[in-house]
Amino acid sequence: MKRPADRQASLTGRLVLGVLAALLLVWAGFVAVGYRTGIHEADELTDGHLAGTAALLLTLELPPFVAGSAQANRQANLNVARPSLYTLKKHDYQFSLSVLVRDAGGHVLARTGEAPLPPFGQRDGFADLQLGTPAIAWRSFSQWDAAHSRQVMVLVKIEEREDLTEDVATQLAAPGLWLLPVVALALGAAILRGLQPLQALSRDVEELEVDKAERLQARHPYREFNSVVRSINKLVGEQQAALERERQLASEIAHELRTPLSSIALQAASLKGALPAQAQAAALQQIGADALRAGHVISQLLALARTGQAGLQQPLVRLDVAALARQVVGDYAQAAWQSGHQLSVQGAEHLHILAHPLLLELALRNLIDNALQHTPGGTAVSVQCGCDAGGPWLQVCDDGKGRSTGPGLPLPSTERLGLGHKIVGRVMDIHGGSFAQHPAPAPFTRCYRLAFPAAS
Repeated sequence: MKRPADRQASLTGRLVLGVLAALLLVWAGFVAVGYRTGIHEADELTDGHLAGTAALLLTLELPPFVAGSAQANRQANLNVARPSLYTLKKHDYQFSLSVLVRDAGGHVLARTGEAPLPPFGQRDGFADLQLGTPAIAWRSFSQWDAAHSRQVMVLVKIEEREDLTEDVATQLAAPGLWLLPVVALALGAAILRGLQPLQALSRDVEELEVDKAERLQARHPYREFNSVVRSINKLVGEQQAALERERQLASEIAHELRTPLSSIALQAASLKGALPAQAQAAALQQIGADALRAGHVISQLLALARTGQAGLQQPLVRLDVAALARQVVGDYAQAAWQSGHQLSVQGAEHLHILAHPLLLELALRNLIDNALQHTPGGTAVSVQCGCDAGGPWLQVCDDGKGRSTGPGLPLPSTERLGLGHKIVGRVMDIHGGSFAQHPAPAPFTRCYRLAFPAAS
């Protein structure tokens, strides 16, 4: 059974058919023009032959024109045509011409050929005549000498003229007809040969194993393929980096969930035995705290999934970051008061950027959550916004290291904050910005900044 890819149209076949169709169209035009040109040139050749013959005869001063005039007049009155001398015809393009010579009075001085006697006229030039019974078409050329004493008329059958025209036109068009298949085969072979490097590149791409971090080798001889190879290798590198990030994220999630779940299992096992009331209450309290922590990790996972989906669906809108910061800080006012933190907003009164409102709010809430959960009570947490030469920015700072109310609580490590920071980093990737720890302004000891591109 054929695969779906085998049923797709072939670029090679499409290119060959397109080129052959264009060639056939151009060739048909060439043949048509050649045929019409052949007809025109054959007619010009015939007329030129008639005119040349008449001019040649006018320059001859032959005694038979005078001596045979009486006999010629008698034959003319009988309107008897003389037979053509076919034995004198030695070439296919040699016409069977009829010649008639008259004086100024219209008397026949000389006559040869099979053409019937045409009526006498004073006009020079070409004419199409119908002569004889039944009438036959003739092409004629008449010319008087300089003294207007003698007229020469040369005639040829239209049928003979058309035969010559057809032969010349066919001879001009025939090469185009037999050359067409030769040129078509040559073009088809050239196209197939020219596409071989592309087919080789396609095979290399098909055989590429991304899971093994393989790269395409730039072994193709044409520079047009270099950009394709670089782009594919860049995509492979980005995919490998994405897979590595996903592996790290999975490890972080497993680490985040392992501790509370293990603690829940341990505390639940301890409840099976006989425990004092105080120890039992402590175990239940610990189970509740660990369940909340596991639930927080799961909510972070859901938020991480939302960032990817919203980044594809939501459009960028004009957003006042300062107003958003004040709104989010206001939502956390009760939680900060209960935990003993000092929560504030600093910076510009208004700062407008192009952003995804829901995603940016999600990132800001993650940073505030981390600051409130991983610093001791009494810590000052500040949400700040502004703009510098690099572009607009939003950051969350705290002084938890210097204001610990316990016996020297350490700063939370990046690993402990990893999942929340992954979410914030994903949000900033969607915005085309960056997320990193930033030097903290006094009196703060730690600061995490969301930097937006200057174009925002």
